[in-house]
Amino acid sequence: MLRKTLSLAAAVAMLALAAPTASAATSVSFTPQSVLGPGVPRDGSRTDQNVVALGTVTLDLTATQSAQVVSVMRVNSATVRTLFDNEIVCSWAGGGKNAVLGQNVYQKGSGSPQWEDLTLTTSQLVHPGVAARVTCTAYVRTASLGWDDSTVNLVSGSLRIAPTAGRAIQAAVPVTVPLDAQNPITRQPAIPMFDVPARTLDVVADTEYMVCNTSTPCDKTKTSKAAFTLIVNQWKADGTLCQTDSAAVTADTPYWVHHVVVPLKLTGFPVKTDNGCIPRFNAYVLVKWLSGQTGAVQGVAANLTDARGSTGRHNSDMSAIYVVPR
Repeated sequence: MLRKTLSLAAAVAMLALAAPTASAATSVSFTPQSVLGPGVPRDGSRTDQNVVALGTVTLDLTATQSAQVVSVMRVNSATVRTLFDNEIVCSWAGGGKNAVLGQNVYQKGSGSPQWEDLTLTTSQLVHPGVAARVTCTAYVRTASLGWDDSTVNLVSGSLRIAPTAGRAIQAAVPVTVPLDAQNPITRQPAIPMFDVPARTLDVVADTEYMVCNTSTPCDKTKTSKAAFTLIVNQWKADGTLCQTDSAAVTADTPYWVHHVVVPLKLTGFPVKTDNGCIPRFNAYVLVKWLSGQTGAVQGVAANLTDARGSTGRHNSDMSAIYVVPR
């Protein structure tokens, strides 16, 4: 009996060693820290960006699931005006998807406190299309906008990932869309007509608006004013409109901020089933240039460095929109 007991214990131990490792966290809080912003290279070479990993989450998905990934970062107390980007880099066996949003944070004591303390939220959907483990890492990207190095305080933040049902309903703006008095309107980012069964929809849209298109003259003492309206439509079987809802904001952005994140959300958009309404929708951001300097809706950020000094490069979505059916 003693031998059998020892054998059983050994077998249990062997099974424990052979069991798969438990999944890493699906949410993580960032450690507050001071982050270096490298100064502008004096030799005129490409801007030197610092890239700091803040936290990683993982999630196992089935072939029919997607995941919503959300990174929140708050920074302040910059010693020099500094580029601040909040980036999510996700990967799985055979694929990956990235998103980044950012703007310039003013130095402490600039006299413009609304630009000195920034909280940016970057989010996206990922859908491998096969059973896969998705791993996502949040990075803060920084660069001083002066010759001297800067520091900026990462005050707080978090990264989380959660499963959603079905394919990822989303779209990103592929290339930058200029806006001015001659071309004042665009409907980007946008999701064309799609069908999805749901009781409600959550719609998230982030527009990265750039002040002064680099190919045009710019008065750096002035601003660019634009209106942003997220519009969500449901349609009837005969092709007529069933219902619509919207959320809007107007932004007047100084040149020295340079590019500003304009977040818009519609949560709990109710899906109607009467009067010929069917679960068919479209969604977009209507951007209207109003006055001041030229502007642009920024497209995909291309050739970002994987790490400071790295020769590896990748692309990340910027202006984008997605839908989570409930």
